Amino acid sequence: MTAILPFALAACGDPVPTAESLIPDYRGVQTELLDGDLVRFRVAMTNALVPRDVSDYAECAAAGYTLVRGYGFARHVATSVDEANGLWNGEAVYLVSPSLPDGLAKVDAEVVAANCREKGIPLV
Repeated sequence: MTAILPFALAACGDPVPTAESLIPDYRGVQTELLDGDLVRFRVAMTNALVPRDVSDYAECAAAGYTLVRGYGFARHVATSVDEANGLWNGEAVYLVSPSLPDGLAKVDAEVVAANCREKGIPLV
């Protein structure tokens, strides 16, 4: 009977992650110009391991958008992340700028975009 017990307990626990469940699935980005150069990015993904994965995706979207606009920098304003039934959603607001903006959370779009490409995180 003791040999069966470990198998019975294993069947009751969380499922063992597969390689596929550990690969992030980026579900897209929606951009919305709020006012002037203030932009909202809504991102969705599955297989995020931590909320930071979602905010990184939003930052990559912001970097890509900044470059598409012909700008070099952005300033992070705010990000929120939530998860329901395995679907992670993030909403981030950035101020895009042709020059280095004031503030603490500055983004050099070229550097961030290169880092995102290296990690396989899509840009806009």
